[in-house]
Amino acid sequence: MKISVVGGGIAGLTCALSLHAAGFRPRVSEAARAIEAVGVGINLLPHAVRELTELGLAEELASIALPPHRLIYHDRSGVPVWEEPLGTAAGYHWPQYSVHRGRLHLMLLAAVRERLGPHSLHTGRLFRRFEQTETDVRAHFVDRATGTPITEDADVLVGSDGIDSAVRAQLYPNEGPSHWNGVHMWRGIARYPHMLDGHSIVVAGGTPGAKFVAYPIEDPAAEGGEALMNWVLEVRHGRPNRPPPRTNRRITPTEARTGLADWNLPWVDLNRLAEHSSAVFEYPMLDRDPLPRWSFGRVTLLGDAAHPMFPMGMNGGSQSIVDARVLAWCLTREHDPATALLRYDSIRRPTVNAVVLANRNSGPEEVIARAEDHGGVLPSGRAESIADRYKHLSQGTVEQVNTHPSWTVPSDADGPTG
Repeated sequence: MKISVVGGGIAGLTCALSLHAAGFRPRVSEAARAIEAVGVGINLLPHAVRELTELGLAEELASIALPPHRLIYHDRSGVPVWEEPLGTAAGYHWPQYSVHRGRLHLMLLAAVRERLGPHSLHTGRLFRRFEQTETDVRAHFVDRATGTPITEDADVLVGSDGIDSAVRAQLYPNEGPSHWNGVHMWRGIARYPHMLDGHSIVVAGGTPGAKFVAYPIEDPAAEGGEALMNWVLEVRHGRPNRPPPRTNRRITPTEARTGLADWNLPWVDLNRLAEHSSAVFEYPMLDRDPLPRWSFGRVTLLGDAAHPMFPMGMNGGSQSIVDARVLAWCLTREHDPATALLRYDSIRRPTVNAVVLANRNSGPEEVIARAEDHGGVLPSGRAESIADRYKHLSQGTVEQVNTHPSWTVPSDADGPTG
């Protein structure tokens, strides 16, 4: 079965690896002319790390990422209000990882080229539209270097081309712009000494637009050296639901220091963090309304194209990785691709739609919003209840992750790829 994957980001490359492992022939088309190590930090939750491990990427992932041991919530003055263990420290069979998004992207790219071959991914291909029949689907692209039209025929088309997905736009032509909550995120990375114990994710503040987040994504090369620290400052300077600026403009060191001036966190020198940041960029906090369906005939959506969400709970990239694995599994269980895509849709969409809506209400970070309202540490069990509820709806509890059946397709599977 030939499968065309539109989008060569983390979701698209994981999709290609999952499809290849299940016995299919995927080809990836990416609009960017080159895939480079850009971006800042990302967290992979244990349910995503399990899937990458089952794809045979455990050693590669461990070599580029750090496993945080705990998550600590603080109020705006830096006083801790609640903490919880993460990864194996919490009882998962797989760690949680903090990693530079660009390094993760290049790791997946290397695996795709090694396993699928150098001609399995084409860059500089801008997706325009698709057309499908009962027996196949044809994707239309434009070569960005030459302007030459390109067509690709396949049995299935997967749109994994991000929040502004062109595949999604064809399926939902009247959807309109993405949803903005009025918050911008200033994101940077800096060489900086370890904060606290050096193995923690710290979140300080309260409601969206008044938060600071930091965690290391790379250990120092030598004892006593500085870690590579990922940090985010949320600022609110816009009205929700109005079209946000999408320039991802660069924040100057002076502007960064001014934005951080109102914060007093005793465990970090914010001026030094701003000064040592190689670059700080501003991104609007965006999502889209949950869809009633992702799959139409032989075409489906995956990752941010299907469920862009606010970055609460560190779930966006992790859920995209699970999408890819479930999609590959479903395609081996049905002889009719359209039926397989509907099965994938029914398994993944209700869960991830619930996460999108929960993240609009701060997700697990409701803990610090409630602590701010309460004026300090929450009553016994309240924070645990908020965190556990979110893990359960996202299929991320210790029991759910450790015990659910594997999405790996056995090599001797007697199905459409057998």
